[in-house]
Amino acid sequence: MEAAAAMPPPIRVLLADDHKLFAEALTAMLEGDERIHVVGHARDGGEAVELARELAPDVVLMDLDMPVLDGVEATRQIRAEREHACVVMLTGSNSRADVDRARRAGVAAYVTKDRIAAELIEKIVATSAGC
Repeated sequence: MEAAAAMPPPIRVLLADDHKLFAEALTAMLEGDERIHVVGHARDGGEAVELARELAPDVVLMDLDMPVLDGVEATRQIRAEREHACVVMLTGSNSRADVDRARRAGVAAYVTKDRIAAELIEKIVATSAGC
């Protein structure tokens, strides 16, 4: 019982991705790690901004390409409201221009979707600790 008491609370993650099946699979993967709790799922950038405001997650996993607002603009708006918000850009693009746009918007980390299994959970944990 003491070991459970010593564990820090799980990292509260908001997932923002417009692809339903991908989001469901990612949620299942993340929820399989006791350090992470997915608190919500936004289906577009506008909803991501609203849910980030309402839920105050520790980390927002933000897709780059989404309807209403793209991930870069949604990140800008979230960071304008919460300067220390941690956003991890999650995308299929590894274009230098996309990475640069995301960094200028204030993302804490950038992970391509082909690296999810290898990097994502550790990137969330590390990012959360640094914010």
